[in-house]
Amino acid sequence: MSVPQLPEGFVFGTSTSAYQIEGAVAEDGRGPSIWDTFAAREGAVVDGSDGVVAADHYHRLDEDLALLRRLGARGYRFSISWSRVLPNGRGAPNPLGLAFYDRLIDGLVEAGIEPMVTLYHFDLPQHLEDDGGWLNRTTVDAFAEFAALIGRRYADRVTHWVPVSEPAVASMMGYGTGEHAPGRKLSFEALAVAHDLLLAHGRAAIELRAAGATSVGCANNHAPMWPASDDEADVGATKLFDALWNGLFLEPMLLGRYPADIAPLLEDVVRPGDLATIRQPLDFYGVNYYSPIRVAAAEEGAENPFRFVPLLGHEQTATGWSVVPHALREWLILTRARFRAGLPPLVITESGASFAERPGADGVVDDERRIAYLQSHLEAVLAAVERGVDVRGYYVWSLLDSFEWSHGYTTPYGLVHVDRDTLARTPKRSFDWYADLIAAQAAATSE
Repeated sequence: MSVPQLPEGFVFGTSTSAYQIEGAVAEDGRGPSIWDTFAAREGAVVDGSDGVVAADHYHRLDEDLALLRRLGARGYRFSISWSRVLPNGRGAPNPLGLAFYDRLIDGLVEAGIEPMVTLYHFDLPQHLEDDGGWLNRTTVDAFAEFAALIGRRYADRVTHWVPVSEPAVASMMGYGTGEHAPGRKLSFEALAVAHDLLLAHGRAAIELRAAGATSVGCANNHAPMWPASDDEADVGATKLFDALWNGLFLEPMLLGRYPADIAPLLEDVVRPGDLATIRQPLDFYGVNYYSPIRVAAAEEGAENPFRFVPLLGHEQTATGWSVVPHALREWLILTRARFRAGLPPLVITESGASFAERPGADGVVDDERRIAYLQSHLEAVLAAVERGVDVRGYYVWSLLDSFEWSHGYTTPYGLVHVDRDTLARTPKRSFDWYADLIAAQAAATSE
């Protein structure tokens, strides 16, 4: 395959999150998180699995750092487990938890890999959830304290910061539909959670900058929304879901306001000064992209007003998401056209595909479909760059096969296969392809 030649300085990276790979959930002082509790519920995870061991990254850190060096990635995005550092969410920090992240960050810096730290990737300490979780505004205060602690500890070594990963997923799937931890089914009342997560983003950005952080951004999950038909009801449902999934996070972060269709639903939640706190200056705007969403209006009287319709004529991943690379190009171009000077440089903070290939008789994991996904989506990024969109990086989800939330281990995304019995790491063909692409890009830009 050809190599998309992206601009000099473009960062090729990869991503993970703490609960999905670390394991060691009850070791060295770590407290329980909402995902420990949720995964223990019967039927919450499709294969009945959990993150108790995950990819055992906590015990295999040196091995995984060696994989990152071999890959040649310039950037690595990972999250810090709030429960590992502050077992109850507040109070005295756990020195063993801090020491683990010292080792990780120091190892990355020594290898010339830029750390991108996410402070919250879905794993709220259970103690805080017991007090109301993200429906209790004091959780925002606790998160600001956590951000200040982590900033003071690591700002001298961490290149980039993401306060909150995918607040749309955390609020709507965690508190709206109950598909994710903590498993609440509040429907539109989960908008209060979205607001508190956005407020937590702003408060954390302030604390990180006070601690010396020089590059603070976000990692919001975005998707183009396509109506299932030209019918007025389908078009209207698509417009509303687009406001909920995309505009609800884009507009307050970039413009300091909520979308007009959504703002009335938040009048009882928003306090004076909240939107100014949320609209912090961003050094980059992170986009987590996987697939477009096709929306139809649900039947009258349905609990959920939206119905999600399969996209026909496109390959589907193991997660059931359609592979549509041109949708990423279109989203990038249209978003730049909409926000113009208000849009910071963009970084694709997550993008990848789940295919459940296993090692063959020769031990090789032949995942050509993942290679094709990454190739086509990097070409989509390049097409957007050529149209004037300032995109500065692409972080593949993910480095390792890991616990994929309610899908458990049934939908692996990794560049590296992790054997569920032995936890042995086997780089897939996509790993070698990505390593070659990174090396070729470096060689081309140095000529």
